[in-house]
Amino acid sequence: MKNNKLLSIVGLFVLSIIWGGNIPYMKAALDFSGPAEFAFLRNFFGAVVLFGILLVLKKPILIKEAPRLFVLGLFQTAGFTGFLIWALVEGGASKTVILVFTMPLWVAMMSWPLLRERLTPAQWVAVGISFLGIGVIFNPLDEGNNILSCSLALASGLSWACGVILSKRFHIRHPKLDLLTMTAWQMLWGSIPLFMVLLIVNSEPIIWNIFFINITLFNIIFVNAIAYLLWFFALKHLEATLVSMLSLLTPITGAISAWIVLSEVPNEFERVGYILILFSIFSLIYFRKKFNK
Repeated sequence: MKNNKLLSIVGLFVLSIIWGGNIPYMKAALDFSGPAEFAFLRNFFGAVVLFGILLVLKKPILIKEAPRLFVLGLFQTAGFTGFLIWALVEGGASKTVILVFTMPLWVAMMSWPLLRERLTPAQWVAVGISFLGIGVIFNPLDEGNNILSCSLALASGLSWACGVILSKRFHIRHPKLDLLTMTAWQMLWGSIPLFMVLLIVNSEPIIWNIFFINITLFNIIFVNAIAYLLWFFALKHLEATLVSMLSLLTPITGAISAWIVLSEVPNEFERVGYILILFSIFSLIYFRKKFNK
């Protein structure tokens, strides 16, 4: 059990670097593809990779729990990825990744009534600081601020948080369910709404060059298939609140990566908002109270 917890923590750090470093490259990929097309490609073929691994390992694929994983896929894959990529289309990568990673805030708040992982008074103060940071980033007095992009990024984080809670509850109800099978099915289900959006929205044809193909393959194999396995493994062996907090490295990595790759430099208001949000999430970790029945 201790080994699983240690592996979960190490895995979270690895996926945080993968997810954070990938954000500006996702935005770059949207120069060659519509958002719906890119979202569908990375999720659907990520599921194909996982089902292929299941076949090689001769693990069961047609499981009775599969239909119940549709809701998880709707939030964890379709909502999280769809809103994230849409936010990247509308706005900057660094602001998007910071607002998406308000996810621990929503998880902490929902874990109290749904998972009985209670918050301490100090954690509620941290929640208030986080909302203050969000308000500073939105900055309604700034006419040049992209409210739509900010709202979409928050929607992505909220959808992701719902996926965290659903995943944790699913693990509690089905503790023997194979993690690889669960990940593959939820990713497949999540790609269906993205495909429906793809059919409705009119986009320019995909430009299939080496750069776009490499980014897409990296997203399919590492960002989706491998990273999601690490994510659900961590959720299975750690508290939902702790998992979301340990992923704090992702927005930091994402902001640094956006600065290096896209030359995105946040303004003074954005920097204040970033600091408030990151400080509040760190405080939520520090003052975390273990689950008591």
